[in-house]
Amino acid sequence: MDKLALLQQVLERLAEDLLQAEQAVQAAHAMAIHEESIAENRYDTLGLEAAYLATGQARRAEAIRQALAHWRQFRPSPYDASKGIQLGALVCLVDADGKQQQLFLGPGGGSMKLVSGAQVVQVISSEAPLGRAMLGQREGDEVSIQAAAIRQRFEVLRVH
Repeated sequence: MDKLALLQQVLERLAEDLLQAEQAVQAAHAMAIHEESIAENRYDTLGLEAAYLATGQARRAEAIRQALAHWRQFRPSPYDASKGIQLGALVCLVDADGKQQQLFLGPGGGSMKLVSGAQVVQVISSEAPLGRAMLGQREGDEVSIQAAAIRQRFEVLRVH
């Protein structure tokens, strides 16, 4: 699996998300200032709600912009077994039931599923619980996380 191809897919998806978020900001802003949104009485809050929505969408767009900037600067390096799993690693985990999953460990803001060939790759941040648990681990090591009342355990099968 090509890490640079995965990186390109992440950048494309984030760019699409940013475009959608910016369009949502414009639509919510237009609704907030539209003449039909002017309050007719103190209980008419349509304009206020639209303004809150526009603010939230603007914050979302800014978060995507920041994630896009981090991912544009990100250069995944080859796996170094002496350091273990680091940012940029492509990891194959297997759970207790034998189910495998492919993970691409990257900077924040890129949580998404991608398709590479016939495989699905989950992009996760090193800040996510599973991402943090994988840092420094090597092939054959066990990784575990606590999700609610359940402890999930995985074995690191392969790292690239």
